[in-house]
Amino acid sequence: MIRSTFHAIETAKRSLFTQQAALQTTGHNVANANTIGYTRQVVNMAATKPMEAIGMTKSTIPGQLGTGVEFSSITRIREGFLDAQFRNESKTHGSWSIQADTLQKLETIVNEPSDTGLRAVLDKFWKSWHDLSENPEDITARKLVRETAKAVTDAINQTARQLDDLSADITENIGVKANQINTSLETIANLNLQIQRIEGLGDNANDLRDQRDLLMDGLSKIINVTSVETTEGNYQVLMGGAALVEDGEFTPVTAEGLLASFAGGDLNGGEVHGMIISRDQYVANYQRQLDTLVNGLVNGDITVTLPAGTVLPDGTTLNNVTYSGTARTLTSPLTVTVQGFNGLHQLGYTMMDPPQAGGTFFVSKDGGPVTAGNLALNQNILNDAGYIASSMRTTGTPETVVKGNKDLALLISQFSEMKIDFSSVATGAATAQGTVNDFFRSIVGQLGVEAEEANRQTTNAKIVVDQVESRRQSVSGVSLDEEMSNMVKFQHAYNAAARFMTTIDETLDRIINGMGTVGR
Repeated sequence: MIRSTFHAIETAKRSLFTQQAALQTTGHNVANANTIGYTRQVVNMAATKPMEAIGMTKSTIPGQLGTGVEFSSITRIREGFLDAQFRNESKTHGSWSIQADTLQKLETIVNEPSDTGLRAVLDKFWKSWHDLSENPEDITARKLVRETAKAVTDAINQTARQLDDLSADITENIGVKANQINTSLETIANLNLQIQRIEGLGDNANDLRDQRDLLMDGLSKIINVTSVETTEGNYQVLMGGAALVEDGEFTPVTAEGLLASFAGGDLNGGEVHGMIISRDQYVANYQRQLDTLVNGLVNGDITVTLPAGTVLPDGTTLNNVTYSGTARTLTSPLTVTVQGFNGLHQLGYTMMDPPQAGGTFFVSKDGGPVTAGNLALNQNILNDAGYIASSMRTTGTPETVVKGNKDLALLISQFSEMKIDFSSVATGAATAQGTVNDFFRSIVGQLGVEAEEANRQTTNAKIVVDQVESRRQSVSGVSLDEEMSNMVKFQHAYNAAARFMTTIDETLDRIINGMGTVGR
């Protein structure tokens, strides 16, 4: 076999270069052991093409002479299946975590059970009417009714404002998330171009691919995205059936577009999905229920029994019968249906003479239908507590109010126990028939169940995400123990190659400078 004199030096050089690349890659792994999104890299070594003696058909000498080692590539150790599984579970966790957070905020707003919530304010209101029924002519008791009624309207208004603010915050956050999504999409599109340019020259753009995968991981928690790698190494990013990134181009998203994607089914996971559900289902539902509660309290149909001796205000219509003149005085108890607190209050008389029927107790600030946001106390009552009706009797000629009568105040003090037909003020009411307390209890109970379920789903989703991430790290993560072991292995190989080159150098020195000197 024909051998090159310097063949061994070339073999040693190749070994030195290859082991040096392996050492440098190991150092790169160690340096990025705590870098989020980093994937450990390995140098792929292969024996170089062996040397074979020249012959007409084949070598006449047994065996082939090896020419050393080279590294064909530096690649990432990453499993695409685990990436896809992580992103699929991440979208679920993102959605449920937002829903759980929103329901926690709703629980804080409702603040029940507690000594400072709406239930406690309503209880004080009913108690003030009970106190008034014990002494109808007491101006202090009358003013206490006014102040507790104002506390009720303030508490309900505040709750409505908090729900409106929460809904507005979620809407704003959807816009913020849209901008965040666009930033990630643009960066992924730019990385596509850089990766395509570098890998077009035959190299693996490992670190750029890590950056792109890290962006995809973060994006998967915000919206449900999948990626398809093209033959050029680019990521085509999809949300449902909509392409967001194609090669080096991306399609910006907007808050309105995300809502349309949610309605069309393309957006079915991630934090934005959780925000839309939170705003349009949870918050909106509790706003509707609170409005129904307030409207039922003020105007919902209730059935009451008026005591014998009651003198109805002139022109009052009950059960399709209009009462006027001497027929206004009831000779026996009468069961009637009236429209809520306002309807009951209008059956009595204020402290004014000549007799003046009680007006609407609660009104809306804007003159429209009563809601939790616009509920207010009648301005006349705010100005003068004497406009609160408590008596249901008149006497004498000219007619005057029996101010010491407590029939109406006593009826109203029992209002919390009266069943309201909430379907009379809202279709599909959660509780068609029930007391104010029943309805409010159903709101609190529903909120508790939904919050518990969201927390359970969030916990389960987090466990799955962590499990998949643990498996992914076991494949792609940097193990310092393993890298230190590799470092020693590559260092010894490098030292051995250096020693081999020294040996060959000494051999050549002997051949070149020491041979052929005999006889000189």
